[in-house]
Amino acid sequence: MEKKITKLVLATGNQGKAREFAAMLAPFGCEIVMQKELGVKEPQETGLSFLENAIIKARAASVQTRMPALADDSGLCVDALNGAPGIYSARFCGEHGNDEGNNAKLLELLKNVPEKKRTARYWCALCLVRYPEDPVPLCVTASWEGSIAFKAQGKGGFGYDPLFLVKGRDCTAASLPPEIKDLISHRACALQKLLAELCY
Repeated sequence: MEKKITKLVLATGNQGKAREFAAMLAPFGCEIVMQKELGVKEPQETGLSFLENAIIKARAASVQTRMPALADDSGLCVDALNGAPGIYSARFCGEHGNDEGNNAKLLELLKNVPEKKRTARYWCALCLVRYPEDPVPLCVTASWEGSIAFKAQGKGGFGYDPLFLVKGRDCTAASLPPEIKDLISHRACALQKLLAELCY
C-alpha cells in the first residue's frame, strides 16, 4: 500500500479552485500548498485535452518542488458550440481569467439558441504526480451535466457558475451553497475518484 500523502503542491493559480480543494482534502488530513508560494514557473499548456494539460501542469510542479503535485484542468463544454469553450474556457474572451468577459461572450454566442438546445457540462481532469519521475501518474476525469441559462444567476462560485444551470436542480452552480457544490460538482466527483484510487 502506498504511503499516504499528507502534503502536496496544487498546480493552479486559481483561488476558487484552491478553496474547493482545500475544503475537500482537509477531512483526509492532506494539506495543499499553492504553487506560487513555492515559486513554481507555470508551463505552457500545449495539450489538446483537459487530461493532457493536467499532466503537463502536475509534472512541472512536481519537478520544480520535488513534492507530490495535484493539477486540475477543467472547463465548460457546450453542445451547441461543438464543445467550446472547452480547454480554452479560462481565456474564452481572449483574456485569461476574465470571468465576466467569458460569460458575456458565451451568452452572445448562444443568444439565438433555444432552451432545449443549451445543454452543456463541466469537465474536470485531475492528475496526481507523486514524485517528479512518476511513470504512472494517477489521472481521473468526471463531468457535471447541466445547461446554459439566458442570464447570470447567483453570487457564489466562479467561472461560468452563474450561467451553469445544474441538471436536476432549479438553480445555477453559483446559487448552490459551497458545501453542496463540493459534493456534486465535476471537481468533487473527480477528486472522489482520485481518493478511491489512493484508498483514502
